[in-house]
Amino acid sequence: MSKELIDAITGLREDDALKIVKQRLDAGTGPMELLGACREAMDVIGKRFEDGDCFIPELILAGEILYQISMAIKPRLAAGASLPKLGKIVIGTVEGDLHDTAKNIVAYMLEANGFEVTDLGADVPPARFVQAARDTGAQVVALSGFLTQDSDPMQATVAAIQAAGLNVKIMIGGGQVNDKIRAYTGADAYGEDAMVAVRLARQWVGG
Repeated sequence: MSKELIDAITGLREDDALKIVKQRLDAGTGPMELLGACREAMDVIGKRFEDGDCFIPELILAGEILYQISMAIKPRLAAGASLPKLGKIVIGTVEGDLHDTAKNIVAYMLEANGFEVTDLGADVPPARFVQAARDTGAQVVALSGFLTQDSDPMQATVAAIQAAGLNVKIMIGGGQVNDKIRAYTGADAYGEDAMVAVRLARQWVGG
């Protein structure tokens, strides 16, 4: 049963995956079992990405499939036991940058791997990151930036979070981000891609 769904997701067959999920739900399969299969599938896709066997378009499609599946499963979760989460993460693209494709991929991957993600969108000022981290009790804040000049708003956001005295880990990522920029911003780590972001989050929250 799980293998059929895993194969549909890893094969990027969205219609088949949604059909299987709906059939299984109607047949009484627990939503937790289906979500477990989704996570197994995302592990496979993540490994392919790391090995260079799939690329950003495949990650985007996989994320969209997971989103559609989660929308189908959520009503069943609301009626029963809630999905246990590894931890809470706030994510957004920093102020002055409207790019959100890469950020969306990271958010999808984090959700698929068991994190509760609060996505603030794009062009997010430092104060909003601070407020969201405080309101949600997040353990991790993820800052995305595509533009070269994003290192300054990243630095400002890290400084604001630290000044607020929040006990969070901060990761940054984006097209121009490297360890030199990480050091400049004061972030705890940078992620080269979505799967590195997942690994960092797991390390930090003990998942």
